[in-house]
Amino acid sequence: MILNSIEQGQGPPILLLHGLFGAAKNLGVIARALAAQARVISLDARNHGDSPHDPAMTYEIMAADVAETAASLGITQATIIGHSMGGKTAMMLALTGPALVSRLAVLDIAPIPYTHGYDDYVAGMRALTPAPDLTRHEADRRLAAYVPEPPFRAFLLNNLLLGPHPRWRLGLEEIAGAMPNLLGWSPPAAAQPYSGPSAFIRGATSTYVREDGQAAIKSWFPAASLETIDHAGHWLHAEQPDKVIVALQRFLAA
Repeated sequence: MILNSIEQGQGPPILLLHGLFGAAKNLGVIARALAAQARVISLDARNHGDSPHDPAMTYEIMAADVAETAASLGITQATIIGHSMGGKTAMMLALTGPALVSRLAVLDIAPIPYTHGYDDYVAGMRALTPAPDLTRHEADRRLAAYVPEPPFRAFLLNNLLLGPHPRWRLGLEEIAGAMPNLLGWSPPAAAQPYSGPSAFIRGATSTYVREDGQAAIKSWFPAASLETIDHAGHWLHAEQPDKVIVALQRFLAA
């Protein structure tokens, strides 16, 4: 699948991969900062943003999407930066197509399965049927029954297009069906550890990269460094963007 992309800057290519329920523009603050020295391409994952929808949604398939899209853009090697779901996609690409990955940076995720679910979020969005008279205020009110946190509701509602032809940009049915794959982690049996430069950046208050995750990182990515961003959780690039950008720039310059 050729993914929708947003491109800015010139120089060595960097591919940015967003997290679940997100879109290419969610990593815009990172893209703008890195575009001063690089050609930065932000991608919409399948079933997200303006990319096509398809029920097949494993990390191997999504990594293949990134590789195919890179080839369509004339890119043979790039730095890959991914957050959460995008981080798992980036890791899978490094394990299955290492020739494409010159450097790997992963934001607040580890190569392990996770048990936390997003069933309420998906149920809330599926229950919110877009209609021409639906307002954003009313959509927010209805979604609050499923998603109590206002900032996360706002994040999810970025995917709701209102107006004469309202719709969810997300492939909600496809994502719901693929949720076990998205929470899991299952590299191919023939996958070998990625020995290239790798940086794992986590939020200090996040629970996504604990001891078991750190052990898995070292197993699959033996050259990896681990950096912790203070006063940041899972959404570290939104909570502490300057610190995340400095960490990424330091890694890219090493």
